[in-house]
Amino acid sequence: MVFPDRIAAGRVLSARLRQFAKHDGVLVLALPRGGVPVGFEVAQAVYAPLDVFLVRKLGAPGQEELALGAIASGGVRLLNAETVRILGIPPRQIDEITRKEAQELERREHLYRGDRSALDVHGRTLILVDDGMATGFTMRVAVKALRQKEPQEIIVAVPVASSAALKDVEQEADAVVCLYTPREFYAVGQWYRDFSQIGDAEVRDLLDRAKRPVGQSPS
Repeated sequence: MVFPDRIAAGRVLSARLRQFAKHDGVLVLALPRGGVPVGFEVAQAVYAPLDVFLVRKLGAPGQEELALGAIASGGVRLLNAETVRILGIPPRQIDEITRKEAQELERREHLYRGDRSALDVHGRTLILVDDGMATGFTMRVAVKALRQKEPQEIIVAVPVASSAALKDVEQEADAVVCLYTPREFYAVGQWYRDFSQIGDAEVRDLLDRAKRPVGQSPS
């Protein structure tokens, strides 16, 4: 299964989440930036508000694609202890990486929302969406951070995931909806024909569009 793009993946994923349509208290949270187009389609399909929940990967020095862990809004951090041990990265260096990523997380929080506060998740059913999960670290730290805000339940929804990531996230979330778990998984992007980078302007546009009732055109 290869998806044409994130929008198409979001529409297919939405079909698996129809039971949440028009239920009171449902909120769709997307992980920027790639998860936002997917989350937009899900939010439209279930008639729920859309917001973002920011998570930043902590990349290894000189190997930024290798995740040491991740941080999320609220100061929650999850580390891959085995990777940290193998690379021999000292705590002070990890703290410095965390500080820099926290600054970027705060910048994006303001960029995407402006002066608007995050939607209240207390007591709500959260559908937490991304465009895929390779290691699952960012999703796990998002779930961990959101637990502190006492939602009713957290449903993770992704088009594609590695079997290892799916197993780890299933231990954290109340439920996981995943369309495809390939036997050989190297990167999320290999399961999309168009995996173009999502810009900040597109994220803001989708959040603005999500504020309008389904079917309403811009004024």
